[in-house]
Amino acid sequence: MTGDGAGAPVAGTWPAADPDAPVAEPRAPAADPEAPPLARGTIDRAAHLRRDPEWLAAAWPRALVLVVDTAAGGVTLVQEVAAAGNGVAAPVALALLPAERAPDVPSPDRLFLGVDADGTPVFAIDTLLPTLAGTRAANLRDVGHLLSARDAGVFVAGVALAHWHARHRFSAATGEATTVTEGGWVREEGAGGQIWPRTDPAVIMLVHDGVPGPEGRCLLGHSVAWAGQPGVRRFSCLAGFVEPGESAEAAVAREVREEVGVAVEDITYVHSQPWPFPGSLMLGFTAYADPAQPLRVDLTEIADARWFRRRDVAAAYAGEPVDLGDGVRLGLPTNASIAAYLVGRWLGGV
Repeated sequence: MTGDGAGAPVAGTWPAADPDAPVAEPRAPAADPEAPPLARGTIDRAAHLRRDPEWLAAAWPRALVLVVDTAAGGVTLVQEVAAAGNGVAAPVALALLPAERAPDVPSPDRLFLGVDADGTPVFAIDTLLPTLAGTRAANLRDVGHLLSARDAGVFVAGVALAHWHARHRFSAATGEATTVTEGGWVREEGAGGQIWPRTDPAVIMLVHDGVPGPEGRCLLGHSVAWAGQPGVRRFSCLAGFVEPGESAEAAVAREVREEVGVAVEDITYVHSQPWPFPGSLMLGFTAYADPAQPLRVDLTEIADARWFRRRDVAAAYAGEPVDLGDGVRLGLPTNASIAAYLVGRWLGGV
């Protein structure tokens, strides 16, 4: 497989000039600039409050709410933020709604995500998106890299948790319906059994030849699942799920060998990023391989794999056409993905 994984608003405020407008986020808080785009969350998850139903009930009226529609692929509402002269770092913000303006859902379906820097509770709900002036629907692939650290963390947590609930409405052991407890972080099944959110670990690796400068090369693949846009073929880092009883490093070596027939060494962990499509944690690595090894592509997963020079990858990211032959140009990982983060580090010589 191949992979792509502010200061808080004042609680309860609503612009008087437009009562249907969502609350905007005025500025982004300090966050690790070296982190992948979806690994920058700053919200306090406040796990100790999940088991306090009285606190959760009292928190809802003063909360901000992320509306997520998992049936539509995990989209939410976002709005453009004018950056001129106001110090806004993020060009797009989540359209978080005050609780009284949010769609009505049963209280167990209010998923408690945590507490913002100023003490404002933040919840997520999974339902149809409302129609609000000045907003548009977007998913993490579209806007994850454009959001502030706070918003990116809220969005990825809300989508991941909502996807988990959508897949676990019934007990795998008994087939009976499960019920939501602990602010959305537990589902209970018959006879007192409990199930918790699970995350699937996957590895994603930037395989390179160790050569510095513009002639250095990296190995990227094109997935059989990617339809793509006309005239563009997207290539990304190789990736795959960690199997039971396997270390992440062993998974890196196995996946590269299985997908393109290449042996790697010097496997080095770089960073991780959640990728809730529907519930993965991408573990990012680099690895060295000798380009003289023949490529033996597993065509059930990879339609094409090639070594690309650093100068060509940099040109493609700069918007210059890089010809792959037959009038097709090179496309690269989307900016919200950890694949783009790994490629970007490699381009910078890291």
